[in-house]
Amino acid sequence: MAARARRVAVVDDDPAVLKGLRRLLQAANFQVDAYASGGAFLVGAGEIELDCIVLDLHMPQMAGFEVQARLSQSGCTTPVVIITGDDSPEARSRALALGAKGYLCKPIDEATLLAAIDAVTGAAASEIPG
Repeated sequence: MAARARRVAVVDDDPAVLKGLRRLLQAANFQVDAYASGGAFLVGAGEIELDCIVLDLHMPQMAGFEVQARLSQSGCTTPVVIITGDDSPEARSRALALGAKGYLCKPIDEATLLAAIDAVTGAAASEIPG
C-alpha cells in the first residue's frame, strides 16, 4: 500500500507565487491547498489534516504573524514554513518566536523549499520535478 501524499497548505496573496508553489509542490507529489489570504486559510482549512503550512508573512488584511498567533491559540501543531519577500532580523525573530519551523526569503529556491518541508515533516527527500 502506497503512503498517502503529504498535504501542504500554501498561503500567499501574490497569485503568481501561489500558482508557482502549487505547481512545484504538486509535481513533487504533494497534495496542495492554496489560499490567497490568511483569513481564507483560517476559514477554509478548518478540519483539514495538514502536514505543513507554507505561509507568507506580508499580506493585506491579515499578516502571517496574525495567522501564526491564531494557529498557536487554537493549539495547532502543524509545522509552519515562513516565506517572505521583505526579510528583516525583527521579522525572522518574531516568526520563529511564534513557532515557525522554517524561514525562507523570496525568491524561493525550489530545492530549499522542498528540503524545508521534508525537514519539518520528517520525510525522505522530495525530488525537484524535472
